[in-house]
Amino acid sequence: MLLRDLVATSTAVAGTRSRLQKRRHLAEALRGAHPDDVDAVATFLAGGIRQRRTGVGWRTLADLPAPAAEATLTAAAVDAALERMAWLSGPGSQEERVREVRALFAAATAPEQQLLRGLISGEVRQGALDALLLEAIAEAAEVPVSLVRRAAMFSAATGPVAAAALRGGRGALAAFGLVVGRPVRPMLAASAPDLDGALVGLPGEVAVDGKIDGIRIQVHRSGDDVAVFTRSLDDITARLPEVVEVALGLPARAVVLDGEAIALAPDGRPRPFQETGARAMSRDAGLRDTVPLTPLF
Repeated sequence: MLLRDLVATSTAVAGTRSRLQKRRHLAEALRGAHPDDVDAVATFLAGGIRQRRTGVGWRTLADLPAPAAEATLTAAAVDAALERMAWLSGPGSQEERVREVRALFAAATAPEQQLLRGLISGEVRQGALDALLLEAIAEAAEVPVSLVRRAAMFSAATGPVAAAALRGGRGALAAFGLVVGRPVRPMLAASAPDLDGALVGLPGEVAVDGKIDGIRIQVHRSGDDVAVFTRSLDDITARLPEVVEVALGLPARAVVLDGEAIALAPDGRPRPFQETGARAMSRDAGLRDTVPLTPLF
């Protein structure tokens, strides 16, 4: 699939307020993609990239070559270039990354450059949220949207779900399940009008937790391997060694945990949220000595 086709779809989606029309544009684009490209195409349509991190900063995107006169760039070529950028490391990697960026943008027309810049920076403005894309996948593959949403919960990434739906339909979607080590999309809380309303549909005894001002984490343990993910599914294992230690001390070899982590003072009282948040965002391992985090599952 040519990148110009995705530009056309993105423009059409951004140009209408109708959710139905947005979904139809997205579904048409998914049906028009080559089976091998559906994963990347679906991710692009959602306004993201499969690699999540490429190491390309705003300075690099601020100095780009002149656009190409003719549209020849394909979605597959874009995905391959981004993959190369993501894997670059070590001495000279930044210079090589800049060369990759310039080569990619030199092959793109002006509208394609605009889309690429948005995809890499995470600032695509087209009104195609992931929830809408899931509906479009269901329409394109002619399967119930409930099956698509279930598969997406276990897949985390939307691209593989789109590829499975268009290739294998219901059977391929049903094959998605819990895999230790692969993050699961978090369930989000919803409000209720009152206590009775909150308990509707919950027969028997229930447990209630107080609201904790911590960070939402998901912990996966398989044997001696532990991974810690944020609510946005970023891997922060190296930043929370205390959580890894707790997970390794559990009487289980394979487990998936969902909960909150919070920094506590010596007297057991919660520290300000900023300190907890700093641990999740910082790559400075030295912070563990001053604000240890306690996981609450």
